[in-house]
Amino acid sequence: MTNAIQTREIQYTAEDGSNLKGYFAAPEHTQPVAGVIVAPEWWGRNEYTEQRARELAEQGYAALAIDMYGDKKVTTDAKQAYEWMMQTFDHPDTIVTRASAGLETLAAQAEVNPDKLAAIGFCYGGKVILDLARSGANLKAVATFHANLSPKAPAQEGQVKAEILVLHGEDDSMVSLEDVAKFKEEMTAAKVNHNVLIYKNAKHGFTNPLADERAKANGVDLGYNAEAEQESFAAMYALLARNLK
Repeated sequence: MTNAIQTREIQYTAEDGSNLKGYFAAPEHTQPVAGVIVAPEWWGRNEYTEQRARELAEQGYAALAIDMYGDKKVTTDAKQAYEWMMQTFDHPDTIVTRASAGLETLAAQAEVNPDKLAAIGFCYGGKVILDLARSGANLKAVATFHANLSPKAPAQEGQVKAEILVLHGEDDSMVSLEDVAKFKEEMTAAKVNHNVLIYKNAKHGFTNPLADERAKANGVDLGYNAEAEQESFAAMYALLARNLK
C-alpha cells in the first residue's frame, strides 16, 4: 500500500549565494518521518529526479530533490550538462556547500524527523552525496546509482556517519570496475560500513528509462536496464528501512 502524498517547491540559498529550487514530497497527514535528499544526474533537477522523490514519499519517506546548478536549470544536451557540472567543480567546496544546503532545508521541514536523514544520488548526483557523506554530514544511509565515485578528498576514519551502498553497472564505460575497486579501498581504509552491488548487462544510467534516448541524441554510452533498476531500488529501500525505520 502506498501513501497519499503532498508536493511543493522550496526555494533555498546556499552559503555560496546560489539560489536553489528543491522539489519536496512527503506523505500526507503524518507525524514527522525520515527524510531523504535526492541528488540528480548531470541533466539537473528534472522530472526524473522529482519522480524518484514522489516514489520515496509514497513509501513513507519525506524527500527533497535538490538543485545543484541554481534556478532549477535543466537540459537534455550533454555538452550543456557537462558545462554546468564542471562549474560545480571549479571551487572545491561548491558541491558540499550546495548539497549541505539541501540537506539542511530538508531537515527543517515540519514533515521531517531531522534525526533520521539519508541521501540517494544518480550519476553526478552520486558523487554529490558521497562527497557530502565524506564531509561528515549527519546522514544515516547513502545509496548511489551509476555514480561517479571519485572523491574531492578521500574519506577519513571516523568522518563518515552513513552506511553506504553503491549500485553499479558492470558495463559502465564511464565509471570503470577499477574505479569501483579504488572506492572500496578508500572506504575500507576509512573503516566505513559499505557495500557495492554490481549488475550484469547494465550501463551508465541503467535506472533511467530515458537513458537510451539520451544516449542516441548525445552520442554517449548510456543504457536502461529494467531488471537492474528494479533490483537496485529494492536494495536501496532495504538500506533505508535498516537505517531509518
